[in-house]
Amino acid sequence: MDLIPILKALRRNKVGAILIGLQMAITLAVACNCLSVIQQYVESSTRPTGIDEANIFSFTNQWVGNSADVAARIQGDLSAIRQVPGVVDVQSTNSFPLRGGGWGWGLAVKPGQSPVSSTTLYFVDEHGLNTYGLKLVAGRWLGADEVTDHGMHDTSFPPSIVVTADLAHRLYPNGNGLGQLVYWTATAPSRIVGVVERAQTPWASFGGGDGGSMSSFLPYHFINTATFYVVRTRPGQRAGVMKAVQERLYSLSRQRIVDNVRTFAETRSFAYFRARATAVLLGSLAALLLGITVFGIIGLTMYWVGQRRRHIGMRRALGARRLDILGYFHTENLIIAGTGVLLGFGLGIASNLWLVSYFEMPRMNAAYIGWGALIILALSQAAVVWPALRAASTSPAIATRGL
Repeated sequence: MDLIPILKALRRNKVGAILIGLQMAITLAVACNCLSVIQQYVESSTRPTGIDEANIFSFTNQWVGNSADVAARIQGDLSAIRQVPGVVDVQSTNSFPLRGGGWGWGLAVKPGQSPVSSTTLYFVDEHGLNTYGLKLVAGRWLGADEVTDHGMHDTSFPPSIVVTADLAHRLYPNGNGLGQLVYWTATAPSRIVGVVERAQTPWASFGGGDGGSMSSFLPYHFINTATFYVVRTRPGQRAGVMKAVQERLYSLSRQRIVDNVRTFAETRSFAYFRARATAVLLGSLAALLLGITVFGIIGLTMYWVGQRRRHIGMRRALGARRLDILGYFHTENLIIAGTGVLLGFGLGIASNLWLVSYFEMPRMNAAYIGWGALIILALSQAAVVWPALRAASTSPAIATRGL
């Protein structure tokens, strides 16, 4: 097909062509970045926590009244819960994976050095490994003789800790970190006695490329009037155990408030609610932009068909086939769409680099731009079909009437 007449026609109608081309460019840039962010949210919300999620539930326990014997009460609760049929183990703690809040600190590998990495602090005892179902990949777990009481406002640090593999690698990239010293402060070192494969931090959005697994386990009994209990059950018995544990605790003492009883699936869903909502919003925005672009193409093409009705009729009278008319409009639209896609390719990469620079987001995979360009080209061509068919069905006699 001769492109010269098409280019001349576009030159005479350049405002509409420019607007549609810009709309396609903006749509491609925004939609691809939206899809990239959605993909990152999906990946983060499905990444494993490193614990036995299917058989774990948690709840808060708030003591009411005299708190002088909180340590003894907590130990009494733990002993009673372990006697409930179906319970594998239980842990009282200050926080747990995906809880949404917890304690963090910076770790250095030399005294007085700036922190090499930040880490979340999980307080555990000798039952922690079995309760969470963590996978120990090096060294050992913390022993009962290493566990001490730790209050809300204590500032001490233990001589021995267990860390995740990601944290060990961040601290000692040339080795596994096992047996090495780390420093909370210049005068507060701890030795890494064990390494677990993975343990998600309490924050769903924490961690970036390392997957949020910068966690450390400290041998402490968390002594506080409000604490968290994490319970692991035997497979298939979680629902029954959740009810039985609450009944057992209330049989020991009614001077408590048991709240936020959740399966870990519910904890995960709550933790990633904002990410899901953002993904839905971004997906809706991308779909809306695509829809607006498609209807814009249809409207512009219909307008051009109406403007060129007599010209189309003359071409038909001179022997142009319906296929030629269809090809004319599809070629014209392909020139506009191709120009818009090229502009959108550069705009999409530039906007992603800006997001990476100012919001510390991972770079977008170039495949998103490529696939996005193909989708927009395909949609633009599909959008022209109906107006082009109407143009191709123009009768030469009707189009030339009145000449």
